[in-house]
Amino acid sequence: MSNRSLVSIDDISRDELLDLLEHARYFEEHPNHKVLDGKVVATLFFEPSTRTRLSFETAVNRLGGRVIGFSDPAATSTSKGETLKDTIKMVSNYVDLIIMRHYLEGAARYATEVSDTPVINAGDGANQHPSQTMLDLYSIYKTQGRLNDLNITMVGDLKYGRTVHSLLMAMRYFNPTFHFVACPELAMPQEYKDFCDANGIKYVEHTDFSPEVINAADILYMTRVQRERFQDLMEYERVKNLYTLHNDMLVDSKPNLRVLHPLPRVNEIDRDVDDNPKAYYFEQARNGLFARQAIICRALGIDILKQESEKK
Repeated sequence: MSNRSLVSIDDISRDELLDLLEHARYFEEHPNHKVLDGKVVATLFFEPSTRTRLSFETAVNRLGGRVIGFSDPAATSTSKGETLKDTIKMVSNYVDLIIMRHYLEGAARYATEVSDTPVINAGDGANQHPSQTMLDLYSIYKTQGRLNDLNITMVGDLKYGRTVHSLLMAMRYFNPTFHFVACPELAMPQEYKDFCDANGIKYVEHTDFSPEVINAADILYMTRVQRERFQDLMEYERVKNLYTLHNDMLVDSKPNLRVLHPLPRVNEIDRDVDDNPKAYYFEQARNGLFARQAIICRALGIDILKQESEKK
């Protein structure tokens, strides 16, 4: 495994997280560079994606690199029975970096074991989504002015939601208090509650999306109930609309509250929230470009801040 791969947010330290945020801030101010001139990046998406794939590909293009890859595995040799190992080893012959989304948990970790080319995990099943976590952290820092001592309320699909799992792990350095709002079928898995206990992270579980919970939050992180994770569609139909945020529910919330969502949304945030200044999910998606530029440069051993400093 390349030591510059990013499979889990747990792969990077607190100092590395903060350094990536500084690089993201720089790229927001200076998005266009040619630091990837001559580099080729593969985007291998075995599972559908819009924001993640397009923002990664835009990041490569804005940094001067080239992109190859696919967004439909049915059009590749995997449809003929080629193994993931063979696909990764073959693609690694052509590129400097692999960005991969896969429906199986652990697929990205496995990819790093069969290739010397760095791998960035763009989401593996219900497991991890570290690049989403970096844009979430950047969004939180931009809107709150800090990462420390925040009340973060996570709502909806906490069982299969890889974004909330990764964010929870990243926030361990910053003394958060979490409120988990979910029905029993979609509650935060025990392993992540054990992680909180082991790292001294405070959390409270709720089944009621109450005004008291909303009004105490600094960050309200809404999630989609993911139909594709359910084998029993009757169960999905039963839980899909349990938690919906409406604009009038934010009337007494904190002035600094920001509503985040990894997108796409279905019914969990009503359209009447979109024009509320506390709604931040579209800006959050935009922040993904800058966070992913920083992650790509880290994977390729490029320190743009050091380069710019040496020019002065």
